[in-house]
Amino acid sequence: MKTVTHYSDTRGHVNHGWLQARHSFSFASFYNADRMNFGALRVLNDDIIAPNMGFGAHPHDNMEIITIPLTGALKHRDSLANQWQSVLPGEVQIMSAGKGIEHSEMNASTETELKLFQIWIIPNKRDINPRYDQKFFFDIDRHNKFQTLVSSYDDDDTESLKIYQDVRLSRISLDKGRSVEYFLKSKCHGVYVMAIDGVSLINNTILKKRDAIGVSEINSFKIVAQESSDMLLIEVPMS
Repeated sequence: MKTVTHYSDTRGHVNHGWLQARHSFSFASFYNADRMNFGALRVLNDDIIAPNMGFGAHPHDNMEIITIPLTGALKHRDSLANQWQSVLPGEVQIMSAGKGIEHSEMNASTETELKLFQIWIIPNKRDINPRYDQKFFFDIDRHNKFQTLVSSYDDDDTESLKIYQDVRLSRISLDKGRSVEYFLKSKCHGVYVMAIDGVSLINNTILKKRDAIGVSEINSFKIVAQESSDMLLIEVPMS
């Protein structure tokens, strides 16, 4: 078993006033040669966006982009459709940038902060036609069990959103004292586990809020909730 631990306070941090962002991997002005990626996982940003602020129109290409609002309301517009659409907590948004797409991401509220995760995954197909999708996932479906949010087009799971990479993004809410075993797709995969909230134990490593551990070169591992815990698991190819 191979692990890498990224504690919350070791992430990159930027404060633009309207935006407070923490970067698990090198991004924008934050650079750490040892934290460029975890396999195909390139970016995991933890953003707080001030009311009525956000990212104006900007381009992307050849990247799978996943956005998970935690609190507040996100509004999205892109070059595939010129109308604003809301993305709310409980929903997950995916965007396959492919051969090129332009989009805007804004806080839809004039009063409340927007908190979200944005994840970038390196695709296994380049220059495809861009694609957008979003879906709501019920809390009850991740209570003490893994809920698959995003998977590959080649995966048989019919309930998850689809992207162009052999991935599995899952979320789980564990009650205090509960344990669960996670089984990897293959030994060529690794899992980056982000503690959204709570306290949990993985491989004798205690994870508190926004701590993370990358696990690879193993068939499975156990998660033990020392407090009620909410966790995001991002399984990706390691090469």
